Amino acid sequence: MVRDPNLLSKLETYINKVKAEATYFFEADGNRVAAFIVDIQSADQIPVLVEPLFSGMGAHVELHPVMSLDDLKKGIPQAVVEVTRHASSKLEILKYDLKECKAFN
Repeated sequence: MVRDPNLLSKLETYINKVKAEATYFFEADGNRVAAFIVDIQSADQIPVLVEPLFSGMGAHVELHPVMSLDDLKKGIPQAVVEVTRHASSKLEILKYDLKECKAFN
């Protein structure tokens, strides 16, 4: 049951203020859920987005960064470089450890 007769007005004001690209309402684990799709450029925008939900509506807030296919296409090559570099450094450490181990000398 919705106890606040101004809930719809508050939601509409919030959606317009944060310029939500999309908003979805659904049930999850027995709770009412609202998902707001917003584009943020930096983490310092988070307090402005979530504080009205915490203090104004008493909401439980979760943030889930997402990416588009274009973002993924940009990120995968960078991730491959990092994974390769990380794997190489682990290999070097392993080689060093084996050289230092008297059982292998």
